Amino acid sequence: MSLHLISALAAMARLDQFDAILDARSEGEHAEDHLPGAQSWPSLNNEERIKVGTLYKQVNPFEAQKVGAALVAKNIARHIENQVMDKPKNWQPLVYCWRGGKRSNSLALILGQIGFKVHLIEGGYKAFRKEVMEDIPRQAQRLQFKVLCGPTGSGKTRLLQALAQEGAQVLDLEAIACHRSSVLGLIPGTPQPSQKAFDTQVWDALRGFSVDRPVFVEAESKKVGNLAVPDALMNAMRASPCLRVDLSIVNRVSLLLEDYAFFTEDRALFADRLEKLVALRGKAVVQGWQERIERGEMREVVTELLSGHYDPGYETSTGNNFVHYAQAPLITPASHHMTDMQALARNLTPKS
Repeated sequence: MSLHLISALAAMARLDQFDAILDARSEGEHAEDHLPGAQSWPSLNNEERIKVGTLYKQVNPFEAQKVGAALVAKNIARHIENQVMDKPKNWQPLVYCWRGGKRSNSLALILGQIGFKVHLIEGGYKAFRKEVMEDIPRQAQRLQFKVLCGPTGSGKTRLLQALAQEGAQVLDLEAIACHRSSVLGLIPGTPQPSQKAFDTQVWDALRGFSVDRPVFVEAESKKVGNLAVPDALMNAMRASPCLRVDLSIVNRVSLLLEDYAFFTEDRALFADRLEKLVALRGKAVVQGWQERIERGEMREVVTELLSGHYDPGYETSTGNNFVHYAQAPLITPASHHMTDMQALARNLTPKS
């Protein structure tokens, strides 16, 4: 048998060296969060886990263990039949469950007895989660950030995308969070990940960056939709040099009409989402916007949203939160179009 225990920290340092990362928890646990690149190989699925847990509490642990063992054996047999038959002898998986207990041990034991070199995370996902939260501050502190500032619609996200295409190091928190970071930022049909999954994906991105080049990131508030940016990362961003993206109001409105096309295509959705602004702007103002949406006056409404809701206070709040904002040089794309963002990105990432 070839079974090796490995600490969560050591596993994290070697994630890219394993041929597969196998999550022996239920599919529900896997969906909430998992190690980067992990495949779901549940030893017990959602319903089976509930069944065994109920037996454990209502009958006794011995009966629960018998039923659980039978279910685990069936599930592992199916995984082997479906996923393992084509694997060479030198295939090396990393296996984990919630706390490194019976579910992952059972899977690792069988794979090890077949002859594969199996690594098993001591403490399981719980230990991994602890190490991630302790490592995010270290990762944030070792990197140099350049923070893209600018009011709503100035093209910060497009510029990030253009920078990534030019080979720059980019941390796109809104893409990871599946949210555009405003009251209207929820993307229809795209749920946000759990906080744990967000943290893991942020950590995974940070660990891949080199200290030799800056990491471009968009200025964010502490929350992106329902998700909180890790404090250490937020602090590092706020202390970093800033760039101010400057775009005309006409281009900003055009950009927003393109990026939020689902609102122009679904007026009822747009009008309904504006209800969230009643507390800030008053019912009469919001109703006025909703009536204009019904008449199809999208450009006019977006222009007023910028001037009446988003822009007021932007300079003050950003200046208060980002230490170097007052000294931020202006960077001005020729327009909101991606080709002009790419031209600007090329200027920001000179090739050596």
